Parts: sequence; structure tokens; C-alpha cells
Amino acid sequence: MLPLLQRALRTLHGVCALAVFFMLVVTASVAALVVPRLEWRRSLTHRLARIALAILGLRVTATGLDNLPEGSCVVAANHSSYVDGVVLTAILPPRFSFVIKREAADMPFVGLLLRRIGSEFVDRNDQGGRQRGARRVIKRAEQGHSLVFFPEGTFDEHAGLKRFHVGAFVAAERGSMPVVPTIIHGARRAMPSKALLVRPGRILVEFLTPLPADGARPDALREAT
Repeated sequence: MLPLLQRALRTLHGVCALAVFFMLVVTASVAALVVPRLEWRRSLTHRLARIALAILGLRVTATGLDNLPEGSCVVAANHSSYVDGVVLTAILPPRFSFVIKREAADMPFVGLLLRRIGSEFVDRNDQGGRQRGARRVIKRAEQGHSLVFFPEGTFDEHAGLKRFHVGAFVAAERGSMPVVPTIIHGARRAMPSKALLVRPGRILVEFLTPLPADGARPDALREAT
């Protein structure tokens, strides 16, 4: 009887937390429409992401934050859950732009919010769209913008790293920006690929020693990361 009650309470908490999380996303999207400056919108989203994680019962800690260069850089992180983006939004300084698959732009409210905080979208399914997205990202890199990539591009129910796409490392090389390999632990357990509710728990984010991009080939950067 007790395990059944515990499962029922976890489900109830998950449903309530998800409802509140959705309300926060709507609030952030509406605010992003009226807040005039990009840095203000990013700062607001950064704070709301922290609140969202607390509501979802996710206790996030980070190590190696001092490995983030003061100037521009590329953060390359593993991808295993829908909470990955929320976690990095809450942890990273608001100066970072996220590079995200094109499908996210069509998600209600979420797509609007992502566009308003300066995210870049890359179409993985259309060659022309993929090339246009890559050119936009490279231009941002050359202008010195700090970028966040999930080089695997997607995730599924199978654990383990997938093959990294080279785009993050081309951007790093073109912008002469170091790559900061980043490991997110615990996100898959918190929200597996086909789950609808988040499980409370701990998530650890590790920022590793930056890899210099000056003179490095993108393929070599990818392999090192």
C-alpha cells in the first residue's frame, strides 16, 4: 500500500509542478514580448529558469564555472533530456545564445521565448535550411557571441553519447573561440525521453577545461571534446 501511495504522491507532485512550470513559460513569453532589451530578456529568463527548477524539485549544482572564459566561447554539452536547456539557462550567464533544432521554434510559447532571447535555429532535415542556419551561427561566432550547442543534435531512450555534429566546432574555429566541454549528469533520470513528468532529484553540471580553437581543425576539436 505504501509504495502505491508514494507513486500517487510523486505523480500528483509532477502534475502540479508541470502546470506551474507551464505558467512560468507563458509568463516568460509574455514578458519577452514587452521587455525591450535582449540582455534584460535573457536575465529575466535566467531567473525564471532557476525558479522553474526549484518548482520541479531539481537541485542543480555546477562545478568548474571558473573554466568559462571572460570573453566569448562555445559551450558543448551532452544532451539526454528536455530539461537540459532549462538547466543551462539557469546556470550559465545570460550572455549565451543557444543553438537549437528548428522544430523548437514551432512549439507554443516556448518557440516565441527562444526567439526573443536570441536563440539560433538550425533545420536538420533540409539541406538549404541547414546551410542557412549554419551561416547565421558562424556569423554570430565571428561577431564574438558566446554560443551553447548540444552537438548530438537530439536524444532518445538509449544512454550514451551519440555522434557529434561538426557545426559547433566550425563556429568555434571561425570565431577563434575556445570550446568548453560540459557534462550534464542526472537529467536523463529526471526526465527520460518519453516521460511526461519530471522526477525530483539532483543534477550536476561540470564545465571542463576549455579547448583552444586557434589553429585547430573543427574535426580535431570535435574529437577532443
